[in-house]
Amino acid sequence: MKHTLSILVNNHAGVMSHVSGLFTRRGYNIDSIAVGVTDQTEISSLTIVINGDDTIVGQVKNQLLKLPDVLRVQDMAYASSVQRELVLIDVIVNESSRSEALTVLNGFGAKVLEMTADSLLIEFSGNSRQVSNVITLMKSFGIREISRTGQIALAYRNQTVV
Repeated sequence: MKHTLSILVNNHAGVMSHVSGLFTRRGYNIDSIAVGVTDQTEISSLTIVINGDDTIVGQVKNQLLKLPDVLRVQDMAYASSVQRELVLIDVIVNESSRSEALTVLNGFGAKVLEMTADSLLIEFSGNSRQVSNVITLMKSFGIREISRTGQIALAYRNQTVV
């Protein structure tokens, strides 16, 4: 089962390495990782997606909280949080396929950032399933290049924090 962990840490050099190293030492694979500074420049937010049962995730949370720069760890249940990732895709099109690609992208609410005679540069954000669906549909046109972020998440208000 996938778990999304939101981790607040002190914004110091090497903190992300210490956090990811904990997963490496325990033999846990990270499916996705995203990090960025919060509204407080001295604090960063890491969002890590891992596979594991509740027991494994509980152990990981306890180990994370032992790290000196970890301030908070929250398991973001899908039903009680907003989870998003971003993808940029350079899609190959021609005169006859452009209209069809635009129709598909419009159905998802994707943004076209740039359009040339032979390509569409698109931006789309959504949950992981939606992003994967957009990628799958764009493969039929041809993908020249793709860049996909890690997942980020915020809990709805009034959620329990560990």
